[in-house]
Amino acid sequence: MTDQPDNRERIQRMEAALREALQPDSLQIDDESHLHKGHAGAQSGRGHFRLRITARAFEGMNALARHRAIYGALGAMMETDIHALSIHARTPEEAAAG
Repeated sequence: MTDQPDNRERIQRMEAALREALQPDSLQIDDESHLHKGHAGAQSGRGHFRLRITARAFEGMNALARHRAIYGALGAMMETDIHALSIHARTPEEAAAG
């Protein structure tokens, strides 16, 4: 048995934080932790996640600024719950263009 929270609960907390901070049009978080079993970072019990997010909040931001906004929204979870986060962040116009 582990002291780490279930990743479903982590994803719910991640979603809540991102919705509050960025008010996304769309948000999808996939747990990819199972792909990293045996990886040194996986031994900490923190998760590996893929994030796809579309939000007007990203308008006028470059990729680095978008990532910083996401990390800021997730706050302490980046240190306590998330080992790796793959990010695909777009504006609604970018999403509509394909």
